[in-house]
Amino acid sequence: MSTLAWAPAGRRLRALARAELALLGRNRGVVFTAVTVPLILPFSVGPAFDRVDLKKEGLSVGAAMMTAAVGFAFLFAVYTSLVNAYVARREELVLKRLRTGELSDAEILTGTALPAAGLGLVQALLLCVGCAVLLHTGAPKAPYLTVLGVAAGLVLSAALAALTAAFTRTTESAQVTALPLVFVSMAGSGIMIPTEVMPHTLASVCELLPLSPAIRLVRAGWSGQMSAYEALGTTATALAWIVVAVFAVRRWFRWEPRR
Repeated sequence: MSTLAWAPAGRRLRALARAELALLGRNRGVVFTAVTVPLILPFSVGPAFDRVDLKKEGLSVGAAMMTAAVGFAFLFAVYTSLVNAYVARREELVLKRLRTGELSDAEILTGTALPAAGLGLVQALLLCVGCAVLLHTGAPKAPYLTVLGVAAGLVLSAALAALTAAFTRTTESAQVTALPLVFVSMAGSGIMIPTEVMPHTLASVCELLPLSPAIRLVRAGWSGQMSAYEALGTTATALAWIVVAVFAVRRWFRWEPRR
C-alpha cells in the first residue's frame, strides 16, 4: 500500500527534476558559479588558516579547507542557484501552472530543488575525496557526522533558498537578496574561520547561525572532536533550523509574480 502511494509522487518528482535540470543547464552563468566557485574559493581562504592555531583544536589545514569547500558548495551550488531558479520559475508563471496539475506544493519545491541539491552532493563528495588525496586529510574519523552535516546542509540550503525567493522581486535582484546569508555564513558559520578557534562568546553566537550546525558536523566527522552530547545538540539545532525554514516557506512563499 505504501509503495503504491509513493510511486506516482516519485514519478512526478523525477519528471519535474529532469525538466528543471534542462532549464538549469541553459543558464550558463548560474552553472558556472555553482560549479567553479566551490572549487576555487577554498584556496583563497587557505592563507587565513595559517594564522590560527588549528592543531590546538585537533584540526588540520586540509580538513579546514575541505570543510570550507563543502560550505561553499552549500552556498553557491545549492543556495544561490536555487534562489535564482525559484524566482525565475515564479516570474515565468511556471510555478503557477504546475500548481494547477497533480503536483503538490511540496513536490513542486522539492522537484525544483533536486538538480541543485544533486550538484551540491556530488561536489561535496568529490571535494571530500579530493582533499583526502591531495591534502592528506585521510579518512574521516566519524563519517556518520559528516554524512549528517552534508544532508542537513543540503536540505537547509534549499529551504533557505525558497524562503529568500519569497522576498525577491525579480531574477535580476536574486543575487543581491542572497548576499546577506552568503556573507554571514562565510564569516560566521565556520566556513572561512572554524568556530572552534574563535573567542568563546563570539563562537557561541556564530554556532546559532543557520548553516553553522551543518558545517560543524562536517568538520567534526574528520577530526572526531565531538562528543555524543555535542553531536546530539548540534544535530538538534540543525533540525530546528530546517523546521523553522520549512514553516516560513509554507507561510510566506509566493507562487505568483508581484504586481
